[in-house]
Order: sequence, then C-alpha cells, then structure tokens
Amino acid sequence: MRLDRIVLRGFRNLDDLDHALPPEGVVLLGPNAQGKTNFLEAIGYPVLFRALRGGTDAEVAQFGGQGFKVEATFHDGADDRTAEVTYTAGKRQKRIVVDGAPVARLSDAIGAWVAVAFLPRDVALAGGPASERRQYLDRMLALASTDYLRALARYRAALAQRNAALRQGQEPLARAFDAPLAEAGSEVTALRLGWAAGAAARFSEGFASLGEHGPVGLAYRSDATLADPAGWTEALHRSRSRDLGRGMTTIGPHRDDLVLTVDGRSLRDFGSTGQLRSAAVALRLLELSTIEDARGVPPALLLDDVFAELDADRQARLADRLLAQRVGQVFVTAPRRDELPKGLALPVWSVQHGVVREGT
Repeated sequence: MRLDRIVLRGFRNLDDLDHALPPEGVVLLGPNAQGKTNFLEAIGYPVLFRALRGGTDAEVAQFGGQGFKVEATFHDGADDRTAEVTYTAGKRQKRIVVDGAPVARLSDAIGAWVAVAFLPRDVALAGGPASERRQYLDRMLALASTDYLRALARYRAALAQRNAALRQGQEPLARAFDAPLAEAGSEVTALRLGWAAGAAARFSEGFASLGEHGPVGLAYRSDATLADPAGWTEALHRSRSRDLGRGMTTIGPHRDDLVLTVDGRSLRDFGSTGQLRSAAVALRLLELSTIEDARGVPPALLLDDVFAELDADRQARLADRLLAQRVGQVFVTAPRRDELPKGLALPVWSVQHGVVREGT
C-alpha cells in the first residue's frame, strides 16, 4: 500500500493541507502536542473511517469548526484509488466516497486503504482487559477477510437486537434472534479459532525477535462448540435464565479472549513492563503479516512515538525487524531525531503548531 497524496480540511489542530507523499514514507519530527499524531491519525482515518485513538467524529473536527474532510489518493498494489470522507458537524453526517462513487454502507468502504498502527497505548493489548484484544482481532480479521467483516456485522446486529429484548424481559422476542445469532456467531468464532491456530508460532517468533526469552503462547479462549451453529442451541438454552436476569447475552465471541502466556503464566498478570511492550509489538507484527498474507500487499506502517516507548535494545531490534521484512510505506513520529534508530532512513518533515512542512 502506498499513499500518494493526502488532503485535510478542519482535521483536529492541523492547518488545512494538500501534500504529495514520498513512496518510502516520512519521519514527522516536532515537540509534543504540535500535531504529529493528528497527522498520523489522518493517514489512518480512511482505513476504518474512524479515529485511531477512539473518539467521535465531532471530536476529530476542529473546535468550533463546521466539520472535516480527509481525501487520500493511494495505490493498492494493482490500481490507483481514492478514498474521501466528509463530516458535517451541524448535521452530524458523514459522507464516504471511494473511487469516485458514494458508499451507502460502511462495510463496503472498509479495507480499500490499509495501514497498521503502532501506538503508545498498545501495551493495553497485552496488559489490558479482554475487550482490547477482541477489538484487535476484529480490526485485523475484518481488514484481512470480507467474510469476517460481514459475519461480524451480522453478529453485532443480532446481538444488539437480542440484548434489547432481554433488557425488556421479552423472552419470546429474544429467542427469535437465536438463529441469526448462532449463524453469524459460529462463523466469527470459527474464523478466530482458525487464525489463532496458525498465529501462535508467528507470535512466538515476533516476541523472540525483540530479544525476549522463555516460551510464549497465544491461544483463543472460547467455547469451541460455538464454531458450529448447532452448538449454540444447547448453549443458549443453558444460559437463558442467566441472560434474562442480566439483560444481556452471556455467551458468544463478544465474551471471548485472546490469551497470551510467557513461561506458562499469564502475560497480563505476570509479565514485566518490557515483556508487555514486546508482546504488544509482536501482536502488531502479527497483524501486519496476517493482512499482507490475505491481501497480497504489505499495509502501510504508522509508528507513533513507538521507539521512545522501548529501551535501546528493543528499539534496534524492532527497527531491524521492520527493515528486514517487506513493508509498505512507513510513517514515524518522534520529538527528536536522536530518538529514532539509525537504520531508519526516511525523508524528514516537521510539525509545529499544526503546520506540516516538508523538510526540517
């Protein structure tokens, strides 16, 4: 994936801009709170058409502004393409256009432009709650597989409707959504289990490449019977009274977890800070290779102050790993040039007071 041009209007604290981008990527240098991460987030916005760091579209728009626009021109390995999103603050409306055609459903736009972001908060992937790892799985697998994206959308819709009925105490209505929940949920579960079975060795290799020692594990914790629609019948029957009491569906992939271990113990509970950071980076490397295998082209890399979060040894090892394997464009933020690994040779741009300038 190669981003050729980015146009921004009203995006966070950034001045309006229209920049052609080098094919190899860019290093963005500047003090904190100047807009480096916002520019990186603008590059990543057309991946899922939402902010990388969370937050609503109203929060992405400049304070007091009328909305924002992001327009990306890119090459996906085969064709030149465009993705454009315009958000109007007053109407709270978002319009998405891909390759010149308006998109009615978000699912039809997701994955045209693909980038993998390494963020300082990624340590939560290894040390945070299960919801962090489920979001990781959903993002990665949705970008790698349209089948997964569609199954996930159907599952979430059925789950929302079933939960609404449960909150109202309407058991017969809740049962009406059992079949669509089982059909979509079994597909989501099966695809997650299949990915995890092939991902464990890659995760271990990525973890070791950062200088970590000891056997490391990755496993998807789920009720394996739910990978088959038939397995849902008994499971939903067993959980029916509990579901009614809690007003929510208590089984399914929305309750599962991706379990990481080191030396046979929970990484989340017993891992050091360094191990948690290495595990988070290893998960992003795994995301990178998963999407590349599925799409046949490496995604762009967005590295937001990631090297500053690692010690010198892990910095060098990560740089060597990224430079050694086939990658797309690389966009890196850092406060100072001396915080970057020496082998990372990219054009340097500056960001100050929301102004992005080519060169320093």
